[in-house]
Amino acid sequence: MSRILACILGLMTLATAANLPSKQYLDLKAIKTMVAAAEAEALKRNVQVTIVIVDESGNLLFLQKGDGASLVTLQFAQKKARHAAFLGSPSKSGADQVQKGNVEALAFPEFFPNQGGLPIKVNGQLLGGIAASGAASEIDEAIAQAAIDALLK
Repeated sequence: MSRILACILGLMTLATAANLPSKQYLDLKAIKTMVAAAEAEALKRNVQVTIVIVDESGNLLFLQKGDGASLVTLQFAQKKARHAAFLGSPSKSGADQVQKGNVEALAFPEFFPNQGGLPIKVNGQLLGGIAASGAASEIDEAIAQAAIDALLK
């Protein structure tokens, strides 16, 4: 009797697990792919930057400060990446909103109005954010974009 009950419970568990949605996430291989591409783009542009990758909740997955990057880039890169992850939009959109006079947006959690952070989306699913900080803002964003391009290859 107990064997039959155990079998039934086991089958119920399998049936329930089979109905759960699968979730993509940034694994170590994906992070290494993005970091290598970001480093290569920074080297190509001859800039020293801090590179940050966060998950969709803004948790830090990777942080690397370039030798010549200033200490403030540690905070800026994290803020840019979190903006992208939380809001699902480039941190440049935050800068654009403030430039247009929408200062109320500054009250949004994790809002950061500075270009250089991009959301990481795969098959329409937001997986996190990536940012660079230490060069001109458009170069920071180009470095982050190179990383995302490498991931999506």
